[in-house]
Amino acid sequence: MVSTGLIVDQIITGLSIGSRLFLVAIGLSLIFGVLDVLNFAHGVLYAIGAYMAIVTVNSTIGNFWVGVVLAAVVVALVGVFIEAGFIRRIYDRGHLDQLLLTFAFVLILEDVVRFAFGSGTRVVDPPALLQFDIALGSGFSIPSYRAFVILMSLVVMGGLFAVLRTTNIGRVVRATASDRDMARLLGINVPRLYTGVFLVGAALAGIGGALAAPQQAVTPGLGNQVIINAFVVVVIGGLGSFTGAFVGAYLIGLMISLGSIVIAGAGQLFPFVAMILVLLFKPQGLFGGAET
Repeated sequence: MVSTGLIVDQIITGLSIGSRLFLVAIGLSLIFGVLDVLNFAHGVLYAIGAYMAIVTVNSTIGNFWVGVVLAAVVVALVGVFIEAGFIRRIYDRGHLDQLLLTFAFVLILEDVVRFAFGSGTRVVDPPALLQFDIALGSGFSIPSYRAFVILMSLVVMGGLFAVLRTTNIGRVVRATASDRDMARLLGINVPRLYTGVFLVGAALAGIGGALAAPQQAVTPGLGNQVIINAFVVVVIGGLGSFTGAFVGAYLIGLMISLGSIVIAGAGQLFPFVAMILVLLFKPQGLFGGAET
């Protein structure tokens, strides 16, 4: 007999997992929705963000929030290097070439991370400001840092929608995503715009990794673990769909946490079953199509 307390705890855990998945999947969806590029290196950018937060906390700076900012900046610069130096040259090729190129960067950057930070496991505590529990009533509570990361996922989702729907730059981005050639004829500097979008997507991966660092062990292979689940998210939600990334991330988080109650230790099985079903019966995803 499963207790109510266990179910509530697993729901909270699932929401926490979903918020972390969303913070990495949203950048992946943004890059695909605008650039039509499948960036397999997105996971290792997430891992670099996590390491930047940990290194900053353990350095003389010793401030987690500075680490989050540095993660965003450093990962954004790495993203610009990858996009401007390499991906820009293969925009007109198929997704297979994009996957092969970005997978090469996975191998390269993972070795760079291992060389720079070692192969061991790194952990970091949440910032002191958020080391308390929030009472939910009826004897249930949620760690404040988990609640903060969930809130941040909502803020990121709302912020991206606001920028893309209400600002001039958002309208330019959506127009370019719809018709690259027409945008070029209208005088839009498409390569510069693509670099800017890739920068934002990479920065989101860095922020996601930094915010996730206090909630999970960080190793050089973290990027590979994350990118698999992130691709499951965007496949289920719909490639290029922000709403799909949001709903898909939280659905998968809940599947992982609640699934472990149904089949002990097999929570990861359910998202892949869901992905197979979506590919068979609704291959464009639950919210199919780019919204940008």
